[in-house]
Amino acid sequence: MGATKHNWTKDEILEIYNKPLMELLYQAATVHREQHDPNTVQVSTLLSIKTGGCSEDCGYCPQAARYHTNIEGNDLMSVQQVKAQALRAKESGSSRVCMGAAWRNVKDGEEFDQVLEMVRTINKLDMEVCCTLGMLTENQAKRLAEAGLYAYNHNLDSSEEYYKEVISTRGFEDRLQTIDNVRKTNVTVCSGGIIGMGEKVEDRAGMLVALSTLNPQPESVPINALVAVEGTPLEDQEPVSIWDMVRMVATTRIVMPETQVRLSAGRTQMTQEGQAMCFFAGANSIFAGDKLLTTPNPDVNEDMKMFDLLGLNPQKPFTKKVQPQTVEATDSQYQDLGEKPKWSRPGHTIERNEAAKEKAKADK
Repeated sequence: MGATKHNWTKDEILEIYNKPLMELLYQAATVHREQHDPNTVQVSTLLSIKTGGCSEDCGYCPQAARYHTNIEGNDLMSVQQVKAQALRAKESGSSRVCMGAAWRNVKDGEEFDQVLEMVRTINKLDMEVCCTLGMLTENQAKRLAEAGLYAYNHNLDSSEEYYKEVISTRGFEDRLQTIDNVRKTNVTVCSGGIIGMGEKVEDRAGMLVALSTLNPQPESVPINALVAVEGTPLEDQEPVSIWDMVRMVATTRIVMPETQVRLSAGRTQMTQEGQAMCFFAGANSIFAGDKLLTTPNPDVNEDMKMFDLLGLNPQKPFTKKVQPQTVEATDSQYQDLGEKPKWSRPGHTIERNEAAKEKAKADK
């Protein structure tokens, strides 16, 4: 078992991605078995604790306020609502709850304090807690860590070059800065991206370069297939093929051998046979539940039937890292600083995003 490589180049990753499929699958499966139990899959439940109304212009996202997507928004959920959902997730076999809020970035104040209490509550249920809340500062990351956060998700989405074709309201470097802020704590990093947004294979390789050259590499990397939602700028994108997903999973496994590779959005478009190939190629994490924030996902009972069929077992919580200790708010070392960081706004224009915004105005 060799040391993890942190200096992958785009050409090296493209060479792996473009291998004959059977050779690629064999290599990925071999790496997978060296580092992981091939019959164990980590199961997460993704919970939208605040839906819709986001100020960003991400071309794939139905939660952007500027697009008309018929998404029903909701204010921040209560701690008790979140606890009830977490208990249901635990009963269905999930070891982790990932809470997502449609925010550009974390803002100090009452709502963030409420999220911190959600983290404390779920950690006390002996479940791993993940949050995806947008950009955050070092102090905010430390407050989440103190509350008992296990992982923070902040996807790079695509390569730095293609990112500019999808999002104009924040910069790629802000994503990296947020990950760096998380790394100043004991919280693990979850960061991946989306394929099928019109990018080239070179962009997929570029995203993997950005992720694999982080040191340490992310503990979890979600690979999402775009779910094209009507009203978003990417509504007309053709679904990505299962072969592209298999290649992306296998390549990710090879360049990030210790990482848990999550088969994320787009599973409703995959057959059980297709998902089985992804598991063979190195995917060892999924999102369970009938919805991923706002897009459809396979029913958890169907997933458990698939696990039985394939001989897969849900991973127990805190298998990869010990459970964080929860510090109560009254004993917290880190306080609300009322920070107002100046996250970047690149300001360039993406024509298809502008067209979707104008169409939404006309539809109202």
